[in-house]
Amino acid sequence: MDFNSARGAALLAVVVTIALTSSALAADVAPEDCRVGSYLLDDGQVVDVGNSTPPALRWRRLDGTSGALTGDARQMTSTFGWTGRPDGHLFRFDCVQGRITVDDVPGERIPFTVRDTKFDVSGATLAGRLIMPPGKRRVPVVVLVHGSEDSSARDFYSLQRLFPAQDIGAFVYDKRGTGASGGEFTHDYRILAADAAAALREARRLAGRRATRTGFQGSSQGGWVAPLAAELTPVDFIIVAYGLAVSPMQEDDEAIALDMTRHGFGAAETAKALEIARAAQRIVEDNFRSGYEELAAVRAKYAAEPWSQFVRGNVTGVILSRTPAEMRELGPRVFAGAIPHYDPMPVLRRLEVPQLWVLAADDIDAPIGETLRRLETLRASGKRTTVAVYPRAEHGMYEFEVDATGERQSTRQPATYLPLMRDFVAGKLRSGYGDSTIYRAQ
Repeated sequence: MDFNSARGAALLAVVVTIALTSSALAADVAPEDCRVGSYLLDDGQVVDVGNSTPPALRWRRLDGTSGALTGDARQMTSTFGWTGRPDGHLFRFDCVQGRITVDDVPGERIPFTVRDTKFDVSGATLAGRLIMPPGKRRVPVVVLVHGSEDSSARDFYSLQRLFPAQDIGAFVYDKRGTGASGGEFTHDYRILAADAAAALREARRLAGRRATRTGFQGSSQGGWVAPLAAELTPVDFIIVAYGLAVSPMQEDDEAIALDMTRHGFGAAETAKALEIARAAQRIVEDNFRSGYEELAAVRAKYAAEPWSQFVRGNVTGVILSRTPAEMRELGPRVFAGAIPHYDPMPVLRRLEVPQLWVLAADDIDAPIGETLRRLETLRASGKRTTVAVYPRAEHGMYEFEVDATGERQSTRQPATYLPLMRDFVAGKLRSGYGDSTIYRAQ
């Protein structure tokens, strides 16, 4: 699965895994592939090749461009972003020599220093990996904190190489119950925060004197986990990418309200849609044991109204798409440990560490309105919180186009997204980053 794609991450953006099937929570592990790695081309550009949905690979550049790769072991063709349209790029691989040719430009694999490890936390042994830039110079180190996915971060996270390609170390680990890590899969942010804190301590141990600044980069659900983890171990920075400063249920409410407004409906229709949401949310609050009859009744009440077909939300959309029997069986596993009304603000108010929040202005799965307002209150109170908002981007920090059916098709990430995070980690933010709007710490 390609968890850096908006199509993969956005459907159940923050709270739940997208694998709501009869095989939910089965580990998704990519086979080892000699082509996976970051390459320095002769023209000075860096291109990263990583695992994606089998049998494809995916390439990325530091400027946010990307494409899916298909073909044989030596030669692959590319498609544009996540659209499936050919883009004309041709990739050739020589695994023996560690070389690549992109179109007519040759290059070679960047010789990162890679150390795999296992470390113990309460109830689990986790599998991690430290990737450092070549050489012995001292560099910052970022620990990558997961979203809600249930697959191996070590197999699928491209940031584990894209940060080292920018002279920043990266520590990636499989969250408990996924990949090569033990323990039970959970959405309990407190447990996940303890795991992240242990991962940062392990990263420091492995990096030794090479590590300068250390901190977290948490994406999506990781935006709740990383600040909690920063209360458990000292850090120099936190990055939250397309995460939220509201609770999961507040996120669901905002998403449903946006469902209504973006389809042309007003306050009256939104209030009715939120009745459906409340009924669906009560099912989650009771751990999927009851509430189905009440949900069916409110859905029937509004079934004939034109707005009802557009009610999706986040948590609500999952429940509306499944039968009660399916939700009774799968819900407790897929939502395992979820804290529906978790309020992140007390933690954010206590933290003194510099934070960078990177938000997508057109995120329909994790709308940013209330989060942006709350982050502004933190800035106004003197917290060292910087916020960057990218226009025309959705969950996963992906720019998109709209196809003939009205569906969004992800095309790329903003050109300055990776440089923005790189510079924040290094403590050297510039005055501007493309067309993003920057609200700087006061």
